[in-house]
Amino acid sequence: MGRDETETCISVPSFFRCPISLDVMKSPVSLCTGVTYDRASIQRWLDGGNNTCPATMQILRTKDFVPNLTLQRLIKTWSDSVGRHAGGSPPRGIFTVEEVNESLKRLSLEKDDNIRLENLSRIVRFAKDSDENREFLWREKNFVTMLVDIIAAVDGGTRATAKIKLGLLAIMILDTIIKGRSERDRERLWNLMLTDVGRCLTALLLAIQRGNLETKIESVRVLEMISFDAKSKEIISEREGMVSELIKSISSETDASLMEASLSFLITISTSKRVRSKLIAEKAITKIKDVLLTETTTVSVTEKALKLLETLSSKREGRSEICGGDGGRCVEGVVRKLLKVSTTATEHAVTILWCLCYVFREDKKAEETVVRCNGVTKLLVVIQSSCSLMVRQMAKDLIKVLKVNTSASALSAYETNTTHITPF
Repeated sequence: MGRDETETCISVPSFFRCPISLDVMKSPVSLCTGVTYDRASIQRWLDGGNNTCPATMQILRTKDFVPNLTLQRLIKTWSDSVGRHAGGSPPRGIFTVEEVNESLKRLSLEKDDNIRLENLSRIVRFAKDSDENREFLWREKNFVTMLVDIIAAVDGGTRATAKIKLGLLAIMILDTIIKGRSERDRERLWNLMLTDVGRCLTALLLAIQRGNLETKIESVRVLEMISFDAKSKEIISEREGMVSELIKSISSETDASLMEASLSFLITISTSKRVRSKLIAEKAITKIKDVLLTETTTVSVTEKALKLLETLSSKREGRSEICGGDGGRCVEGVVRKLLKVSTTATEHAVTILWCLCYVFREDKKAEETVVRCNGVTKLLVVIQSSCSLMVRQMAKDLIKVLKVNTSASALSAYETNTTHITPF
């Protein structure tokens, strides 16, 4: 559990909580109606153009508020007492199921986006606290539907800051509660989004284009989770700008976590033949080539880049793109990663070369590049490595084909050269 045992048994006096956020007030202030709120919460309410008291809905004669110093002293005394009881740690907000249900109720009934934002922020903290909380939210009736509706309400033309923030929080919660769920659950989420799929995908694309790093990663992961079958993958990939934006993320200038998330998503949707053709047309292979020729790329990113390239090499136009132009630099990048990154990366690299040079053999330049980049020596090492039996056989097949382009002296030099190649 994310919460400690001391925190779960603390009882918070109800009048210490802000009626808007339901959190313990830090700076209590009273309106002319006599109702007390936390300063930050009521200020957001008033800044939103409201002229009523949120609790009583009375029209305010004045929007001035007065600090409730008596209540602030009581909260301070109580907080200090609880802090001593909890070993010096002040309470950071208590989240019981009853309180979260109240926030869920307010979220569904409240029309003011600023108040909805307060309650959704509270639910985010609850969701991140434990697996049990995430399971509770996933199974809560209509909650996931509500999140999808919030996401669908965001569009490129909206200027409502609160509405945009609501959409980003909804994406964050979905990313948190959908992780590790079954295909049936993923299908359920997709079917909910399908009712307004255009607006949902628009919101997710906007989050990827304009959000901060964390938001971009969360949005990409949500896209991957709803890409559960051929139809969903094609609908997502056909959304204008979606594939090109994700391919743009495959860059040495991009954060490694975002690159990894983007590659993982592209691998997921590339199981569809139509999507593979689109990825090739959008120049995904050029981006992958740049990744493979970069020495500082992480192991995980390199493995995923090679896996995606392996998938794209199953298409004729993909193989043509890999072999053609730029002096065989993409093939060179593949050879470079042999025995240099991990067993997984090596197995993907061998499979790509086997496809290019042994199975189809459509472009002799690929074979020439492998030989020129010392690929034969590396493949000889692969045969004796811990790679799978199938991959070791592929290496043998490749050597048979490549030796016609390799001098006898180069092959006989194997004994000497391989002593300088240390796998991984």
